[in-house]
Amino acid sequence: MKPVIYITRKIPDDILQPYQDSFDFRMWDKEETPVPRDVLLSEAASADGVLCLLTEAIDKEFLAAAKHLKIVANMAVGYDNIDVEAAREHGVVVTNTPDVLTETTADLAFALLMATARRIVEANDYIRDDKWEYWSPYLLAGSDIHGKKIGIVGMGRIGEAVARRAKGFDMSILYHNRSRKVKAEQELGAVYCEFTELMKEADFVVSLIPLTEETKEMFNEQAFQNMKSSAVFINVSRGATVDEQALHDALTANTIRAAGLDVFNQEPISAEHPLMKLDNVVCLPHIGSASVATRTKMLELCLDNLKEVLNGAQAMTPVN
Repeated sequence: MKPVIYITRKIPDDILQPYQDSFDFRMWDKEETPVPRDVLLSEAASADGVLCLLTEAIDKEFLAAAKHLKIVANMAVGYDNIDVEAAREHGVVVTNTPDVLTETTADLAFALLMATARRIVEANDYIRDDKWEYWSPYLLAGSDIHGKKIGIVGMGRIGEAVARRAKGFDMSILYHNRSRKVKAEQELGAVYCEFTELMKEADFVVSLIPLTEETKEMFNEQAFQNMKSSAVFINVSRGATVDEQALHDALTANTIRAAGLDVFNQEPISAEHPLMKLDNVVCLPHIGSASVATRTKMLELCLDNLKEVLNGAQAMTPVN
């Protein structure tokens, strides 16, 4: 009898096809809508493995209900939706999808930085709203990127990839991390800074930190007060690392110039979200890794992890 895998969102059949001989698949039948909690708990009760998204809370209640579960494959690098300690206590392996999304997410981070700095979305809307009547010297003038200082908070794989892109723009690279990255310093000319110093010095602050108890609302009122009034804040990590009210206040008071955000404290947000009402903010719907090739690689890595563990081997990318 083949192991049962429950997948919490509808994914293409052609991705599952190579694994059909290994597993019996059950799947939530909607692509856009998360699986309801009661359905998730019911399905987990007879599953040997679960492939989930960040939208699913893999907590003590879930793990207590999942009597046969051996592995949870999370389709993300982060895993703050999972109680990793509880999973360990239940003997459940947790895996994530590092590496395969590094370059794609770095592309998005730098695209968001550029769009925010040069007011690209605002300029596009300016034409859509039929406001463009004349050329003028400072019409929609934004911030230069080349030759500026970028401050990267969280110099992991994605941070280093963003730094490589910044180097191509002749930017000075500052970074803050839990530990020094000597290789990045040598290869990219990155300079380590304490957090407060980085916030004061950088023209662009890019958040790439995981969400932990230490990083929750790390970007708070004081952090934004430390930034230059001409600086731009970019967040492509986790929404809860930012005090959104403090960010909103900093933007409306011109304490900082602009922000580009791919993540939010509570997702999804609507058009009524306070940050969506500001012209100096570019908001995206958590699409950091959203290229077709990368999302496919993420799913394949999840499935490969499931196959390895359920065949008695070691997980390829274990969290715990």
